[in-house]
Amino acid sequence: MKTRIFYHLTEEAKKIREEVFVEEQGFQEEFDGIDGIAKHIVLFDEEEAVGTCRMFFQDSQRNYHVGRVAVRADYRGRGLGKVLMEAAEEHIRKLGGESITLSAQVRVAPFYETLGYCRQGEEYLDEECPHVRMTKRLK
Repeated sequence: MKTRIFYHLTEEAKKIREEVFVEEQGFQEEFDGIDGIAKHIVLFDEEEAVGTCRMFFQDSQRNYHVGRVAVRADYRGRGLGKVLMEAAEEHIRKLGGESITLSAQVRVAPFYETLGYCRQGEEYLDEECPHVRMTKRLK
């Protein structure tokens, strides 16, 4: 498995997000203007794209947002979400980032907690799906 960082939304990343968020989970507003400013990480098994996420600076260069973390269904349960998050954190550290914020679906918040993320505030709905804001200090 190998990760690559892109400065645009690749067709591979788009396809994975469509499979996971649109087809499986029913989200309608998957793509937005942030895709144009974000860096996109794509995880490959040989030449096949199997996972993706995006990252962008939020309030300042020191606070980044990671989102749209997705792994294709037939590759889940292998720790690849962790691989994606570790790749994002490593890149953000290299950029001088000090913290990461994300908007987690409540059902997967325990996964992010195992990586050191903490819940912040109350749950809220995003397209009728419960989410919670989570943060992690990198230093």
